[in-house]
Amino acid sequence: MTIDFCCFCETFTGKLNKLYKKYISKRTTQNETKYKQYRNILTGISIALEREGFKVQTYIDGESALIGLSRNPPDLAILDIKMPRMDGEELLKKLKKKMSIPIIFLTSKDDEVDELLGLKLGADDFVKKSGGFSTKVLIERIRVQLRKKTNAIDDTKNVISHGKLKLDPSQLECEWDGKQLPDKLTTTEFKIVEELAKRPGMIKERALLMDVAYREDTDIEDRTIDSHVKRIRKKFKKVDSEFSAIETRYGSGYRWNVS
Repeated sequence: MTIDFCCFCETFTGKLNKLYKKYISKRTTQNETKYKQYRNILTGISIALEREGFKVQTYIDGESALIGLSRNPPDLAILDIKMPRMDGEELLKKLKKKMSIPIIFLTSKDDEVDELLGLKLGADDFVKKSGGFSTKVLIERIRVQLRKKTNAIDDTKNVISHGKLKLDPSQLECEWDGKQLPDKLTTTEFKIVEELAKRPGMIKERALLMDVAYREDTDIEDRTIDSHVKRIRKKFKKVDSEFSAIETRYGSGYRWNVS
């Protein structure tokens, strides 16, 4: 799977042109070497990422990056802190207002101030160019951020939402009409509510609810489910005195009615 990826390397491009014009005029071997180093880093990053299957977009300054990203949002962005026309920190603030993507900062500084400011603005990670820059480290940092993003999406997909009910199985969180229950559901109670809410309107027999709530315990009486349902109703009624989403079907079991 090809992943859209956006790489901004200000210092590797914008600063290149300045360095080139300034240093070529002096014809110094030292400055030509520095220019080549910047250019090689930019080229090296792009090639390394493409070899790993990433689709790479590059921009020479913050303003063009903002335009390009807004038109074609990537899965992840790498920003150099010092970019011409709009620095990385300003670009980060603008991006956060438009989209939610992982962002990694590249910095040549060792100063913690830049890192702290970036983290406060919403950067997800930092990679320093100084002290022996490694594309392998950058690639692993990218993979970590993309895994986090994928896991977050998967968790969101698992959230159950019907009417006033919202269940988050990954956190065992339950909301009713936008409010957290004052008394949190136990794990067993949560499983019962989750099973009922998966298929609103469908009657779930006590035996099925027992299997869901007590998978390995076969000595539970079916009336134990009735006790759990009673406690569940009480907890919901603390935020809604007229709560009636759980309907008792005498002789059969229970079903969830969408409110």
